[in-house]
Amino acid sequence: MTTVLIADDQPLQRFGFRMLVESQDDMTVVGEAANGSEAIRMTAELHPDVILMDVRMPGLDGIEATRRITTTGDRTRVLILTTFDLDEYAYAGLRAGASGFLVKDAQPEELLAGIRAVATGDAVVAPSLTRRLLDAYAHHLPAQGHAGGQDSSPLDHPRLSPLTDREREILSVIGKGWTNTEIAARLHLAESTVKTHVGRILAKTGSRDRIQAVILAYDTGLAQPS
Repeated sequence: MTTVLIADDQPLQRFGFRMLVESQDDMTVVGEAANGSEAIRMTAELHPDVILMDVRMPGLDGIEATRRITTTGDRTRVLILTTFDLDEYAYAGLRAGASGFLVKDAQPEELLAGIRAVATGDAVVAPSLTRRLLDAYAHHLPAQGHAGGQDSSPLDHPRLSPLTDREREILSVIGKGWTNTEIAARLHLAESTVKTHVGRILAKTGSRDRIQAVILAYDTGLAQPS
């Protein structure tokens, strides 16, 4: 059973999310928060698997709440919800440690798929949306965001140094939005082998999930905007 906390300042929005989530046999809503401070407190008390986190809330906003929640080391993952597609809050949310991004006008099945994907540590929703988000995210990175500047090699980055050559190769194509199936086909590997490599990459780099591994690939220059 996937437990969900809903953080949104609009009561009607929370009601709609609750009705949708609780219509599923494998999900349950454990609480509702009207602002970021409540979300932090309730996360510490309830340890939900996933938080549906609105960005614009009174007092402490969803970005800062996400940052504080993810830095505690709690297993809770955050799915950022925003009104505007690919706005600056999405990038800030991902940098704060969110595991995914979704616009509020997504179809109900997309939201449910997003919750399930985030709960398992995978990329959120469809690969096409993930690719589009990550590509837009990469173009918003400042030039100095790549570790060490243009003269520094990604191989010099301390979080990448534990990786084998094959793991670096796989991380670079994860950064392009490739799914495990695509990686297996294009690199001529068994999909189970790819999954093993991805798990090792996450563990060695200290990435919470696939989305955070992609951000690392861009930040270090291992992956480049298309």
